[in-house]
Amino acid sequence: MANLPPANSPNLVLAHPTKEEKRQTWTLTAKNWGNALSLDDYLEREEFLENIPQTQDGGVTHWILTDSTLPPNSRPLLSSCESLRRPTILALPDGTIKSGVTHGIGSVFCPPEYRKMGYATRMLKLLGPALATHQKEIAECPFSVLYSDIGKKYYANLGWKVFPSSHLSLPAIPPTTTNGHNEINGTSSSNSTATPLTQEDFPDLLKQDLDLLTKQVKTTAIATKKPSFAIIPDSETIQWHHLRQTFMLSKLFPTRAAPTINGAISTGAPGSRIWIIFSRVFYGPLTDAAAGNKFYVLRLVVEDERVSDENAEKLAAVLRVAQREAGEWELKSVAVWNVSGVVKELLGKTGMQWEEVEREEDSIASLMWYGEGEGGPAEVEWVANEKFAWC
Repeated sequence: MANLPPANSPNLVLAHPTKEEKRQTWTLTAKNWGNALSLDDYLEREEFLENIPQTQDGGVTHWILTDSTLPPNSRPLLSSCESLRRPTILALPDGTIKSGVTHGIGSVFCPPEYRKMGYATRMLKLLGPALATHQKEIAECPFSVLYSDIGKKYYANLGWKVFPSSHLSLPAIPPTTTNGHNEINGTSSSNSTATPLTQEDFPDLLKQDLDLLTKQVKTTAIATKKPSFAIIPDSETIQWHHLRQTFMLSKLFPTRAAPTINGAISTGAPGSRIWIIFSRVFYGPLTDAAAGNKFYVLRLVVEDERVSDENAEKLAAVLRVAQREAGEWELKSVAVWNVSGVVKELLGKTGMQWEEVEREEDSIASLMWYGEGEGGPAEVEWVANEKFAWC
């Protein structure tokens, strides 16, 4: 410890770890983020997740803070993280639309023996500006994002501004048996108007969603006279969540087949539907109530944002599918991030049980803006700040 360089040493640099160094980092982070898995399974998951469509061809970049005077595999891994590249759309107040990418920072980690020495802070101070031009040959990066699990102050002090971070929480519906048939999909009740969605349904829906989202971003920019943007929930982003889910379920429920239902859509013609895409997320053992295991709605789309009884019934129907699926997989609640005022009004008409939760410590949406101004919520508008964008 006495030979470690100070955090402000000019010899400390951002670098990309070797394969051996990545495995060394994963072995350390398993104690923080792999509580639901054995070490071998956790290492297998990390290797698996860096070789899927979202992360191939530079889709994920691994970063370390280390001593530039020492060779790879012999240098200290003072702090580490990764960044995921995802597509974005940005609209200016004059209606101009620009495509780009963002880099979402995740897995920020400092080994216990190196903590309280400023290494993670130094890494992030180097990383923030670096991401502005990282992979610029692919597309412009107007901002980077991260989701803080250590409250709202630390990352904000480093330049990532805090954005709204609330969710609606609905209780899961436990599996019930009627005449020997398990009714878990929300399609057997007489008042249901929802159809389950499988992986094959998503590509076409997500193309339609891109059109809706582009219009929403442009309309928001013109109405607010502020730059407005969205991270795009494309097929690869949604697949990243579901492949992660499938891996976890294969380890936690080894005797069960992977779920095929990952969303639900209401009845109605295109332009009048309500639909959701969801995922089952496990952070710790099934027996640990404090592990944070939860059923997340990744994306909620209300194609016609009218507050009507018909739309309320459609919303209730798709959410019941989520509630039943949550119960089937031993999850206690369903979380829907940062819903609109229209969705809250519709929920109020459904009679369903729900509460709004303002998160103060975990999954705090945070953004570093690379354009003019500071880029906080007063200066830019983040459209569709939902769970699918989490990294």
